Amino acid sequence: MEKGKQKKAIYKKWWFWLIVVIALGAIGSAMGGNDTAADDKKNTEAVETKDKDKAKDEAKKKEEKAAEEKKAEEKKKEDSVPSEYKSALKKAEQYSSMMKMSKAGIYDQLTSEAGEKFSAEAGKYAVDNLKADYNANALAKAEDYQKSMAMAPEAIRDQLTSSAGEKFTAEEADYAIKNLSK
Repeated sequence: MEKGKQKKAIYKKWWFWLIVVIALGAIGSAMGGNDTAADDKKNTEAVETKDKDKAKDEAKKKEEKAAEEKKAEEKKKEDSVPSEYKSALKKAEQYSSMMKMSKAGIYDQLTSEAGEKFSAEAGKYAVDNLKADYNANALAKAEDYQKSMAMAPEAIRDQLTSSAGEKFTAEEADYAIKNLSK
């Protein structure tokens, strides 16, 4: 029994429990319970990600603000355009898209007494602000002449560039002839 009493006495000593606590702490630390370096790295990455997201948000807001300002400026500019000019531009868009006309042909049609009767200024505004592909228009006209009238390429070129004809530039006519289907 004396051995049993000695064991009980050891468990009652304060220094025994201190050693047990230190040993458990060391074991816990060795098992990864105290990994501050990894935690610091995770925290740093989280902060960096947050900073990047914040910078992206700020950049996006700046872009949106710039787009809004540009839109407002365009609206203001558009509002200052006389209605005659707007109408001439709308007509010019129709002539280009539906009839595949040249820039000079559209201007003449817009300003002609036999045509739309817009002022010269409105006609100039319209053709200057028209977003048209005149090469494509010339090619469409050339294909039409080739199919419907069986014209030779040189005759088509003459018709495209003639002041009494389509009034395309020489460059636009060259593009059309070069790209005609054989």
